Amino acid sequence: MATDAVAAMLPFLDLPAINERHRAGYLRALARVLDGGHLVLGDETAAFEREFAAACGAAHAVGVGNGLDALHLVLRAWGVGVGDEVIVPAHTFIATWLAVSQTGARPVPVEPEADGANLDAGRVEAAITSRTRAIVAVHLYGRPADMAPLRDIARHHGLKLLEDAAQAHGARYRGQRCGSLGDAAAFSFYPGKNLGALGDGGAVTTDDAALADHLRLLRNYGSRTKYAHEVAGVNSRLDELQAAFLRERLATLDADNAQRREVARAFLEGLAGMPGLALPAADDENFASAWHLFVVRHARRDALAAALAARGIATLVHYPTPPHAQAAYAGLALREPLPLAEHWAREVLSLPMGPTLAPAQVAAVIDAVRDACRSLA
Repeated sequence: MATDAVAAMLPFLDLPAINERHRAGYLRALARVLDGGHLVLGDETAAFEREFAAACGAAHAVGVGNGLDALHLVLRAWGVGVGDEVIVPAHTFIATWLAVSQTGARPVPVEPEADGANLDAGRVEAAITSRTRAIVAVHLYGRPADMAPLRDIARHHGLKLLEDAAQAHGARYRGQRCGSLGDAAAFSFYPGKNLGALGDGGAVTTDDAALADHLRLLRNYGSRTKYAHEVAGVNSRLDELQAAFLRERLATLDADNAQRREVARAFLEGLAGMPGLALPAADDENFASAWHLFVVRHARRDALAAALAARGIATLVHYPTPPHAQAAYAGLALREPLPLAEHWAREVLSLPMGPTLAPAQVAAVIDAVRDACRSLA
């Protein structure tokens, strides 16, 4: 059994350790930006956009201020607005819904799969109305949504399909990278992401040149030429320093994700058969998760979290309250109840996950979870 000393030192995500691995690269990046003297929309941003697009298998990438802006600006560029509807997962972080609300459109929630956290493609068609303009598919926790049936539904109904890939940097669906599976994809580079900045940031990937051009216009006050404003745009630009940092991190993304997969594999093997514990699905030939989070479910989630905390194992809940139950959406009249989303919110618990977890730390988590599950049975 792992020692209590090891377990006591175990955070949920060890950002200082991750950043220390990249210290030399970050310093090189800082030097390039300082020496270049161009701090907004310069060479580092352009280079990162090219490199990130290539990494996603997309023709274009457009850096923006954050993941929420990435989602919102795509929907705005598509003309989504007041009176429209956009299908969203019922179980997701609220940013997915907020992006729709910011356009003036109505988010229409659809339940998750019974045995998986992502949008249930089998329920989507029933939610489509004459007002529906787009579907947002979230690759939640890093596992790709089942995109093939969603693409078929979108094409059949003439809808846009947007990937919310904020947690799926480097994930693959049927061998194809997330970021190239829909009409566009929105990414976040929040520090805790698999590809995280040292601040905030986001990007959109797409094969649509016209959409990419429109996004570049919108992100920069609606301007291509200084003081000439074609549309009422916004200020949402990935700054040069974050772009430079992200270039350094991008170079190790696949290696970091491989380490996450090893942690996930150890968890899946070590926690199999524990009483009351539901584990996430393993990778297979169709779904290769980025393992942004390792999320288990337990009917006594809070008791499990408390037992792990007593052993020095930090956990988090993603997410304790579904968007439709938040005060922000108190005025949204649901067309039907969302019991599956509420069930997930009651049971989900995220275990420590990251590319710097040592074997002894992984063993400490496994031992603690096994002991806790047996005591709660």
